[in-house]
Amino acid sequence: MKQIFIILTVFLMSSCAELQQVVNNLPQATGGGFGISNLDIANGLKEALNNGVDKEVTKLTQKGGFYNNQLVKILLPQELQKVDKALRDIGLSKLADEGLKVLNRAAEDAVKEATPIFVSAVQQITFNDARQILLGSDNSATKYLENKTQTQLYQKFNPVINKSFSKVGADKIWSNIIRKYNTIPFTNNVNPDLTDYVTSQALKGVYTMIAVEEKDIRTKLNSRTSDLLKRVFALQD
Repeated sequence: MKQIFIILTVFLMSSCAELQQVVNNLPQATGGGFGISNLDIANGLKEALNNGVDKEVTKLTQKGGFYNNQLVKILLPQELQKVDKALRDIGLSKLADEGLKVLNRAAEDAVKEATPIFVSAVQQITFNDARQILLGSDNSATKYLENKTQTQLYQKFNPVINKSFSKVGADKIWSNIIRKYNTIPFTNNVNPDLTDYVTSQALKGVYTMIAVEEKDIRTKLNSRTSDLLKRVFALQD
């Protein structure tokens, strides 16, 4: 009991550098006086990230997953905001609304491709990664995942979104929107790359939602739904 008290005191009073040194010296195998290993820390972070993927990313694949979620709803790029306003000014608000919805539907389709890539990246977390992530900011695990998956996900999302535009009718709707806008007097013609834009916004939405789950686990005790999560994240409280 005295040993546990001393260790807790060290964690409460140490600077960040000293705290890092303590965690660096954790035993590699389960057991020891500290009661938790580097392996446990790595597995706890993997569980937290997998929870984020299972719980939050899955929501984005549902109908309205992007459009009805104000955290990730894909809005129009700046170039098209003037298009949206011009259409509404001439009584075409319904068409403008539908144009926004189909962009979000395309993102929902693309996110279905993300899970296997995330699972692979999560499995690659090392002991050193785990220590740095645990002692980082509220979104350190999400940032790790972003660095490991962003390029691969973009390459995966882009063709899916391009194909999805046809599937959800976005290509026809936006062709009609842009054609109508370009016929309005005194406007400059537009021809935006919507596939690239929606791909980037879909990626942003995915990482945003994983970060939500990570922050909950780091800051809310009732979000630590397993004994492992409770023990690992107690170290950074």
